[in-house]
Amino acid sequence: MLHIPGDVRDAIAFYEKAFGATTGWSTPPGEDMVAQLMVQGAEFWVHPAGADIGNPSPAELGGTAVRLMLIVDDPDAVFDQAVAAGAVVRSPMQDHDYGWRDGSVMDPSGHRWEIGKPL
Repeated sequence: MLHIPGDVRDAIAFYEKAFGATTGWSTPPGEDMVAQLMVQGAEFWVHPAGADIGNPSPAELGGTAVRLMLIVDDPDAVFDQAVAAGAVVRSPMQDHDYGWRDGSVMDPSGHRWEIGKPL
């Protein structure tokens, strides 16, 4: 589950625009909104951040503790779409000697996404 600072609806809108995410299940919009999102069959959840409730955001941690790997058919297109939606490039899309093509972006909530596929 990704802990989202601010309004979860803003994060959902970003993931829809950046990754083509669709919403599965969600609670009604509000302070405690929780939502299930899906990208090409991969599922993840978003929830409001709050260190006081044991859900610190990346900013509250001083950085993210994990990298999320999003494996897609066309990583170049998804990477470019995420950047156009406001993600910040951490590492450019490239082929690696270990048999993967991937790149890394940081979303507006501070979560790091590796976008790629095996070659």
